[in-house]
Amino acid sequence: MSDPTFSFDEAYYQKFYRDRRTRVADRKSCALLANFVFSYLDYLRLPVERVLDVGCGTGLWRREVRQRYPEAVYVGVERSEYACRKYGWELGSVVDYRPTEDFDLVICQGVFQYLDDAEAEAALDNLPRLAPNALYLEILTAEDWERNCNREVTDGEVHLRSVAWYRKRLRRHFRNCGGGLFLGKGSPAVLYELERL
Repeated sequence: MSDPTFSFDEAYYQKFYRDRRTRVADRKSCALLANFVFSYLDYLRLPVERVLDVGCGTGLWRREVRQRYPEAVYVGVERSEYACRKYGWELGSVVDYRPTEDFDLVICQGVFQYLDDAEAEAALDNLPRLAPNALYLEILTAEDWERNCNREVTDGEVHLRSVAWYRKRLRRHFRNCGGGLFLGKGSPAVLYELERL
């Protein structure tokens, strides 16, 4: 894909979030995923008191955070001006967002494929500041596009990079626990050798 241009407007949200035929995620799928992420963090005895969701879309994770951790602070950050107006999110991006407080968990789902190479590099440099403890990260890679995703509901007009490109950069600052869950190298959680990739 040469040079995708993105318009995260109402039509984008209608297609990928609201239309049952073409949406990529719904409350049920988010609830299942959140149960995995939160259960693993509970198992590792990592607190979840402050959650940052960068690229939060319609806020599917907000409901899950509130149900599991009712006292937790949830902050939604979105690049889409439309979504910020509609859902009340803070305008920003994983590329350069600078919070004033630390977060226990950062969620970044389906964002990186919308960043060009320079933005993706900057975002990967920013992630350790945003997520010193725990990170849930989902990225559509070139290999996923070829082998794993449902192309009928997955946006293919994106920047596809290899999984090796991401792994090389992520391993500088994170331990990969599998399932999209990463721990910052300074995280107090103890992982046995076969629990990490």
